[in-house]
Amino acid sequence: MSDLVTVTDEGPVRVLRMNRPEKKNALTLAMYDAMAGAIESAAEHPALLCLLIAGGPQAFCAGNDIGDFVQMASQGGALGQPIMRFLHALARNEVPMVAAVRGDAVGVGTTMLMHCDHVVAASDARFSTPFVGLGLLPEAASSLLAPRLMGHARAFSLLVMGRPMDAEEAKAAGLVNTIAAPEAVDAEAMQAARAIAALPPQGVRTARRLMRGSVEAVVARIDQEAALFKQRLQSGEARAAFEAFLTRKR
Repeated sequence: MSDLVTVTDEGPVRVLRMNRPEKKNALTLAMYDAMAGAIESAAEHPALLCLLIAGGPQAFCAGNDIGDFVQMASQGGALGQPIMRFLHALARNEVPMVAAVRGDAVGVGTTMLMHCDHVVAASDARFSTPFVGLGLLPEAASSLLAPRLMGHARAFSLLVMGRPMDAEEAKAAGLVNTIAAPEAVDAEAMQAARAIAALPPQGVRTARRLMRGSVEAVVARIDQEAALFKQRLQSGEARAAFEAFLTRKR
């Protein structure tokens, strides 16, 4: 596992914690690989009955490391294999997932939540998906899952217009289950994870499978988005947006 992702098993709950605070948990390819491996291997341990994904006190996840995007664009635009592995792991995972969100959830930091079953957010959490503003497209099957979850209007505002949501708006949209004080988020999420783990496991998985519908449809949308994402990474719009972003950061 990468040191930038810690994985601990606390009884029936596996905790995946993004641990790159100096970059607000922006995901590198190594982090994607570590998280995918932790999700995939959970299926091999019958005693693990829930996954809990968390970040740090200041940020849940700032999205993909922008440097990786620039490098991918220079190498033909294909999303890296670790990214695809992680997205497919989210879609195919059958272990219930809880998320503990403090601070910013940007890009994939928001779209991964659409694969979770229970999301606890801090009262100061903020959710945003600035894909189109960077000349790109939504990913992680969010173009399919977000309209299902929150309706077309809210999904368009979030995914296309890039308008952020605060915790209350995210709860109203169905992205968040529970809002807690920032210092209470991790404990609240663990309580929810343990409550899920205490239920009859096969009943939980069967009900979850029925509620989520076709896994293959989600995987197919991930792959379709990735193919179009590759085209967009090589576009003039994306190159100009990245250059403006990197110039602003200097």
